[in-house]
Amino acid sequence: MSERKPHKTDVSDDQWALIEPVIAAWKAAHPSVSGHQGRYEMRQIVNALLYRAGPDRLRGVRNHR
Repeated sequence: MSERKPHKTDVSDDQWALIEPVIAAWKAAHPSVSGHQGRYEMRQIVNALLYRAGPDRLRGVRNHR
């Protein structure tokens, strides 16, 4: 798979450092019934959600790259 280009709504490394422990704790408390680990990394999913929300809906989001 080719590397995707970063988007201005992608979370920065500093933002991800704050978000990732919360997501990891939630995933640990809610394991998949089938044991499937998931196809995508959680950071990719968060970035996709932020992209779909659009920069106009996200106040204070800047390009951190």
